[in-house]
Amino acid sequence: MTGHDLSKAAWFKSSHSQNGGTCVEVAPNYSGVVPVRDSKDPQGPALIFSAWEFAAFIDAVRDGEFGAV
Repeated sequence: MTGHDLSKAAWFKSSHSQNGGTCVEVAPNYSGVVPVRDSKDPQGPALIFSAWEFAAFIDAVRDGEFGAV
């Protein structure tokens, strides 16, 4: 997915991020998509996932599909 202006995105990390900054950040309030970036490289590229894809990923993490996280 392309064409989203992220220049004014309000990025945030999960409140569960306690690992010294090695995190991903997401930007809310983009209709139907979830922008994701590496917190260590805020000027780097962002990935854009559909809201459905991101929700499926979160569900898989919660269900332990990737092992201990």
